[in-house]
Amino acid sequence: MTPEEIAAANILAREDLYFFSRWMFYQRKKFKWLRGPHHKTICDALMRVYRGESKRLIINVAPRYSKTELAVVNFIAWGLGKNPDSEFIHASYSGALAVNNAAQCRELVRHPAYQSIFPKVTLRDDSQAKHDWRTTEGGVVYATGTSGTITGFGAGKMRSGFGGAIIVDDAHKADEARSDVMRQNVIDWFQNTLESRTNSPDTPIIIIMQRLHENDLAGWLLAGGNGEKWDHVCIKTLQDDGTALWPEKHDKARLLQMKMAAPYTFAGQYQQAPSPPEGNIFKPDQIGIIDAVPAGTKLVRAWDFGATEGDGDPTAGGKLGKMPDGRYIIADMVHFQGGPEAVEAALRNTANADGKDVEVSIPQDPGQAGKSQVKYLTKQLEGFTVHSSPESGDKITRAGPFASQVNVGNVVMIKADWNEKLKDEMRVFPNGTHDDMVDALSRAFARHVDGDNMGIFDFYTQSVPEQVEATQ
Repeated sequence: MTPEEIAAANILAREDLYFFSRWMFYQRKKFKWLRGPHHKTICDALMRVYRGESKRLIINVAPRYSKTELAVVNFIAWGLGKNPDSEFIHASYSGALAVNNAAQCRELVRHPAYQSIFPKVTLRDDSQAKHDWRTTEGGVVYATGTSGTITGFGAGKMRSGFGGAIIVDDAHKADEARSDVMRQNVIDWFQNTLESRTNSPDTPIIIIMQRLHENDLAGWLLAGGNGEKWDHVCIKTLQDDGTALWPEKHDKARLLQMKMAAPYTFAGQYQQAPSPPEGNIFKPDQIGIIDAVPAGTKLVRAWDFGATEGDGDPTAGGKLGKMPDGRYIIADMVHFQGGPEAVEAALRNTANADGKDVEVSIPQDPGQAGKSQVKYLTKQLEGFTVHSSPESGDKITRAGPFASQVNVGNVVMIKADWNEKLKDEMRVFPNGTHDDMVDALSRAFARHVDGDNMGIFDFYTQSVPEQVEATQ
């Protein structure tokens, strides 16, 4: 480009966040940003905040749809360029993630192309900390997690015009958002810690996040939780007219397959409309029936203990295998009502029948009693590979990754008399009387995930290959 063209681009970038984002992406990456219409929608909403037209803003958008790049890294850098004394507080569910975002913003401010646009922005010589850095004009960027303290820091200025903001990016961790306690912890932190960090009544607060639960932070605020009116930008990946929002990232076919694989997750994270589960987590009619376990299948037998007699919860032991072609097979299911002695006998008998090549995975109850039980049962299975761990997350969280594989047809099962009983339990999960077989299979699936060194949530959409490498 000619010097005249670069000068013209700098002028446009100085005045418009969307152009600034496009221009800086090109300057850093040396190729054009693969944009979607939502990118301008997000930038326009942030520009309204900068102009003082919006003081409280919630943007709901899917993960990996550039929200952090635009609303945190670019907006802070651009805001500092326009007003170098601006003060920002940035928070995320993970302190390490928030610090990384702040560090990326600092590197952007140091970039020669940025300095060409905003030559008056310079960092203080002592601004080496990634979580707390400052400009020579009094600007501040401070990053923390949603459980961290913010003593001594504030956002915004007691003057007219833009002076910074509080920006919260993904307040909840995905696998904790269905916990009432964990959700409330975030809301309490927002009320008791973060809101008091505004230096002025005009200091804007921006919440940008994927929806994870009907009562997450965004849902609570939109329902009037803190008594303020919030402007709301809701961005769906699958549009009301049936088209894909950003087909270069996820085309319509992929979105529909993601919806089929994990309808509850898709409704919240990708459509921004979370709702209570209604028994549609599993689509068991997608499970095929075969006659034998293929050679080379890696098998795990996992248990969900009822340990009660009479009308209490049953015990279930599900044997799940990963076949050589990458699909999964439900190879056996033990399901019975019985007390501790019956459970112990079932553990020994199934282990002997399965053989020593099949790992046994058992849940560990909290406290010393749980540790003692696991120690005792492990001793009864001497010579076998035994894994134990506490359950993590609620039933839906644990079952979701396995359900995604069932729903896209990646799971088969051996023809047996327990087939229909298992499918019936899946159909009404999580609202059925019992969910022991689902719990056992979810634990077995998690062991296969651990063995593959993959995060359990990576399995929601693994059946469809990623089409493009898009910006963050």
